[in-house]
Amino acid sequence: MLTEFSGEWLVYRDLAIALAAGLLIGVERGWTMRDENKGARVAGIRTFGLIAGLGGLVALISQSLNLVIAAILLTGVVAMLSFSHFKTIHEPDGRSITNFVVSLLTLCLGLLAGSGYPALAMAGAAIVTGLLSMRSELHGLMRRLGPTDINVMIRFALIALAVLPFLPDRDFGPYEAFNLQQLWFVVILVTGLSFAGYVANRIFGAAHGTVVTAVIGGAYSSTAVTASLAQRLRGEETAGRTLSAGIALASSVMYIRVLLLTFLLARFAFVPLAMILAPAALVAAIIGLLLLRRSGAARSDESVETRNPIRLLPAFFFALTVAAMSLAARWAEAKYGSSGIAYLVLIVGSFDVDAAIITLGALPEETIMSDLAGFVLAMTVLANMLFKTGVAGFTAGWKKGRAAVAALAASSLVLAIAGLVSFVAFDIRF
Repeated sequence: MLTEFSGEWLVYRDLAIALAAGLLIGVERGWTMRDENKGARVAGIRTFGLIAGLGGLVALISQSLNLVIAAILLTGVVAMLSFSHFKTIHEPDGRSITNFVVSLLTLCLGLLAGSGYPALAMAGAAIVTGLLSMRSELHGLMRRLGPTDINVMIRFALIALAVLPFLPDRDFGPYEAFNLQQLWFVVILVTGLSFAGYVANRIFGAAHGTVVTAVIGGAYSSTAVTASLAQRLRGEETAGRTLSAGIALASSVMYIRVLLLTFLLARFAFVPLAMILAPAALVAAIIGLLLLRRSGAARSDESVETRNPIRLLPAFFFALTVAAMSLAARWAEAKYGSSGIAYLVLIVGSFDVDAAIITLGALPEETIMSDLAGFVLAMTVLANMLFKTGVAGFTAGWKKGRAAVAALAASSLVLAIAGLVSFVAFDIRF
C-alpha cells in the first residue's frame, strides 16, 4: 500500500513541477508582453503553464494508458501552437518566432517532467527564463561584437566542442605515453583561460583602462602585456607609474594562473610550488598597488592592446609539443629516473611554463617527488620572470622603465630566495 501511495505521489509531484516550469516561463513572457493590447498576445502566464501541464499529462498517458493516444494528443497540441503563432506571421505586425519556439520548449519541458525527470525540467525552465530575460543585454552584446570577437568564439568552440568528443580515451604509443583525449583536454584548458581573459578584456578593459586591462591580459599572456606596456612607456611622458603598475600586476596574475594550472593538472606539485610562488606573487601585487596609488590614476582612457588569443595552428602545435614532451618524460623516467624528468621539465619550462606543467601532469604521482616537481616548476617561472624583466628594460629603456624593471626584479629576487630556501630546507636532490 505504501509503495502504491509513493508511486502516486511521484506522479502528482511530476505534474506539479511540469506546471511550475510552465508558469515560470509564463511569468517572463507575460512581463515582456505586458504593454501589448488586450487580446493581442498569443500566450501568457496561464497559457504557458497549461502547455507545460499538458505536456506532463501526455507523458503520463504514454506511460500508463496508450502510446497512440499520447501521440495523437501531442500532434494536436503542436498543430494548435503552430496555427496560433503562424496565422499572423505575414501581417505587418507579425509576431516574433520566439514565442512559438518558447511554446514548443515549454511543451518539451512538461513532457520531460511527466516522464520522470522533474529536476531536469525545472533546470531547463530556469535556463530558458534566464535567456529570455537577457534579451536587451544579449542584443547589446551583439552590437558591440566585431569580426575578431566572432572569430575568437568560433575558434574556441572548434577547439572545445568539435574535436574532444571524437578522440579516444586510452593510452597508446611508445611507453603508452599518448592519450589523445587528455592531450586535447589540456589544450582546451589552456586556451580556455586565454578565452576567458580575452572576453573579460573586451567587457571590462575599455571601461576601466590600462591597469584593469593589464591584469585581465595577464591571465593569458603576461609577457605580451609586459611588451605592450613597455612600448607605451618608451613613448609616453606621463602615466609611467600607472603603466609600470600594470606590468607588475599582470605578473602577479601570471603567478595565480600557474598555480591554478598546477592544481588542475599536477596537483601533487601544488603545495610545494605554492610555498615558493606565493611570496613572489605577493611582492608583485604589493609593488603594483603602491605604484598605482602613487600614480593617482586607477583609470585611463587607453587600454592595452592584446592580440587574438585563440589561434588554431599554435593550438595544434601545442598539442604536438605536449605529446612529444610526454614521450620524452616517459623515456627519461625509464632511462634516468626522476632526475631525468626534472632536468627535462626545467629545460621545457624555460621556453613554456604551461608545457612543463602539462608534462608533469601526464606522469603518475609517484614518478617524481612532489618537492622536486614544485621546485623545478618554480625555476621555470623564474626564467620567465627574468625574461620579462629584460623585455621591460630593453623595450622601455632604463630611464622610463626603471620602475617596471625594479618591480619585476624584486619579485624575481623573492622567488629565487624562496626557491633556495625550499631547496635547502627539503634537501631537494636531482
